[in-house]
Amino acid sequence: MDALLRELNRVTFVGRTLTEVLTDITRIATAGIPGAESTSITLLKNDKPFTAAHHGDMALAADELQYEKGYGPCMDAGRGGVLLRIDDVQAEERWPDYVAHAQEVGVRSSLSVPLPYQGSSIGALDIYSTRVAAFAGPEALEAGLETAEVVAVAVANADAHWQLSEQTRNMRIAMESRAVIEQAKGILMAQRHLTAEQAFEVLRGASQRYNRKLRDIAAGIVESTQES
Repeated sequence: MDALLRELNRVTFVGRTLTEVLTDITRIATAGIPGAESTSITLLKNDKPFTAAHHGDMALAADELQYEKGYGPCMDAGRGGVLLRIDDVQAEERWPDYVAHAQEVGVRSSLSVPLPYQGSSIGALDIYSTRVAAFAGPEALEAGLETAEVVAVAVANADAHWQLSEQTRNMRIAMESRAVIEQAKGILMAQRHLTAEQAFEVLRGASQRYNRKLRDIAAGIVESTQES
């Protein structure tokens, strides 16, 4: 357990994509969680699941089998925020459509740990094994919970970075729009001897008349002046 935590703490977040970080975590989880042979991370976007990262083909195949059926332990763990364990797919009575085919992709037992995020769950850490009851011991559960917390932190960091980037982009667009509108107003004021307010009303009227954004109308005026 200590070795797993040390490896997880060494994962670098800065300057890397979320996929790169999560792929590292699934590799470490597969090596460090007792019983794990293949690991994946299911994230939910608009309630639609997708595998954000995986280590080993068995995990990816099992995830996709659940997505195809429309339900399964990884999806229910992610949506419900509950930990779900299958000790033997041959004896499992939940998710009959899934367990009927899980052994075909190599799965005999699994552990699905929800990813906590802002009081809810955004997906699940999915851990698979070809052995029966591979995750029945407390060590596997503890390791799975610790890993899920690291995954949630990685996703939260990526989300915060995206929001900051989006805010910066929107601010840049707003500043560019304001600059081109001011240019267009200046052109109209010079050409038609209008006040600033009158020039803006001309732009606004054209925007409504042609059902185009004010910025696009202004950009057209600026471009036509530069061309001439």
